[in-house]
Amino acid sequence: MKTPVSLVSAGVLILFLLACGGEAPTQEAKIIRPVRVDKVTMTGGKRVRTFSGTARAGVESKLSFRIAGTLDLLQVTLGDRVNKGDVIAKLDPKDYELQVQEAEAGLTQAIAQARNATANYDRVRGLYENNNISVTELDAARTQRESADAQVDSIRKRLELARLQLTYTTLFAPISGSIAQLMAEENENVGAGTPIAVLNAGTHPEVTFAVPEQLITLVSVGDIAKVHFDALGKELEAVVTEVGVATTELATTYPVVLRLRGNDEKIRPGMAADVTMVLGDEQNTARLLVKPIAVVEDQNDRFVFVAKPGADRIAIVERRIVETGDLTEEGLEIVSGLEEGEMLITAGIRFLKEGMEVRVPATEGE
Repeated sequence: MKTPVSLVSAGVLILFLLACGGEAPTQEAKIIRPVRVDKVTMTGGKRVRTFSGTARAGVESKLSFRIAGTLDLLQVTLGDRVNKGDVIAKLDPKDYELQVQEAEAGLTQAIAQARNATANYDRVRGLYENNNISVTELDAARTQRESADAQVDSIRKRLELARLQLTYTTLFAPISGSIAQLMAEENENVGAGTPIAVLNAGTHPEVTFAVPEQLITLVSVGDIAKVHFDALGKELEAVVTEVGVATTELATTYPVVLRLRGNDEKIRPGMAADVTMVLGDEQNTARLLVKPIAVVEDQNDRFVFVAKPGADRIAIVERRIVETGDLTEEGLEIVSGLEEGEMLITAGIRFLKEGMEVRVPATEGE
């Protein structure tokens, strides 16, 4: 029986590839599409909510020189407690001392020239009054005197500026506090306005946390919250002082700031905290509201896609049939099919299928 030509050709090709060290073609790398997700939360009703927050100083001041120069002395170390007016650092003052000396010499010369110009004008005016010179010569002498006086004023201001810049070579603490960070070392060249240290102050620390868009309308300045620090094993009362009006970058959450009513020196910026608040209104019934765009409809059902988180922000898509209720200004009501806390996919829906892998954005704090 004869061997088909096509099989012979395929065999020759394989042998040729093996002889040349070639490899068989491999499948292309699997594409994992990114999606946007919203955490499903209940709205309405009076419920206790807990958020993850981070402590920060009540006042955080980035200290910098108003002029450029070489850092000659760094008076503080990390963690030092300083009082208002204490010296933080100094720049090498030599260049600015020379500018002061130059301006002083220039002022002395300008004053002498102004004195001569005044004397010359007085002489010329006397001659003019005796009809010995023309009015043109008088005007020239007056102009020379006025120019000399203006030069004195200009150099005097330059001297004042040079002396002011010389004082800027010393950096003082604007308020009392603790040195939280140092960003420069001695003998480094620093630019004007470049922070060299961070000073934390304020008698009452603050806590920042993020609130989902479904709940942000329930948070107001003056609301009371409980803040628990696991690292310290204690709970403090706090009051809302700031509520964000724009979402944080690459997220659908809004920043909120709390001011702790109590103070503890052990609370340090960056410490993790759990913020507990009572949100909502007892007169309104609690319900699940989602973005209408997240709900898809076919001939038989209405359904959504839920992301089941895995490792490295990779999630598995699950198709979930839902029962919807009223469409409100806040969103579409979900009567059944979703649970609070699940991750609802709200963007990239048309590419999704049951069981496929997707990449979800990083959550707050990652």
